[in-house]
Amino acid sequence: MPEAMRHAILGAGGVGGLIGACLAHAGHSVTLVVRAETLPQHPRQLELESPFGKFFVQVHVASEVPAVDVLWITVKATQLEAALGAIRHYDAIRAIVPLLNGIDHIPLLRAKYGAERVIPATIAVETERVSPGHILQRSPFARLNVSSAGKNLLAGTLDQLQSMGLECRFIESEPTLMWGKLVFLAPFALSTTAADKTVGEVLGDPHWRSLGEACVREACAVGAAEGANLDADKVLAAVSAMPSAMRSSMMKDVAAHRPPELEAIAGSVLRGGERHGIEVPATKELLALVKQRVAQYEKKRSA
Repeated sequence: MPEAMRHAILGAGGVGGLIGACLAHAGHSVTLVVRAETLPQHPRQLELESPFGKFFVQVHVASEVPAVDVLWITVKATQLEAALGAIRHYDAIRAIVPLLNGIDHIPLLRAKYGAERVIPATIAVETERVSPGHILQRSPFARLNVSSAGKNLLAGTLDQLQSMGLECRFIESEPTLMWGKLVFLAPFALSTTAADKTVGEVLGDPHWRSLGEACVREACAVGAAEGANLDADKVLAAVSAMPSAMRSSMMKDVAAHRPPELEAIAGSVLRGGERHGIEVPATKELLALVKQRVAQYEKKRSA
């Protein structure tokens, strides 16, 4: 059995709560890092409801990142800069595993904390915090992909998570790891949010489906130019196989009047297209439509 390690979760929302609950259930020490003003009332346990089971686990709670083997960063991309204030002594952290959307956070974290400490990773799942400490996983899957640079430290931990039901893999190519999620996420997030429809409703509407498929091909072209090994047809097949009721976190953020992660998700595709001279008209159209929807929600909110 792998040796128990000390983990901290910076961002105790849906993804952070899922990872924290599973790690604690596997016997690891888990500390949730929360805002100082919420520390006194935050539960010292996590409740997880997922296809992997329903259980309660005990966790520690702190307002600063303690000395740990692994720090998982699971905040929204829009919250990253503010959240990093909780890292006061990064030399006491063996590894940092960010599970943010987009790609720009990787060079930022490496510049601040050292390239050898940051282990790129991605997760694909629909999960949310329905109340502090209560995590609900809605998707039937949770796919965790981690750079092979983290194999020595995390192999045993990923084996444990795999045994619980997560799909875990180490990926050798960093561009393939990071763009492999983005080419799936950007079209899914942008199309569902622009249309205000679930993935099944988007796929069932010829107009939205066409825009989404064009966005997939654009993102794959940009990702390939960045060095990723991608297959647009396989991505489209994976999107078509998604549960029809799935909603993107961007769609939920806009409906809840939270800032959507447009810079991290759509912006990464647009900036990559500019670097390589690749036109991305469908991505630009969907981005404009999402911004229109944000403005509509804000207008209703202020009325």
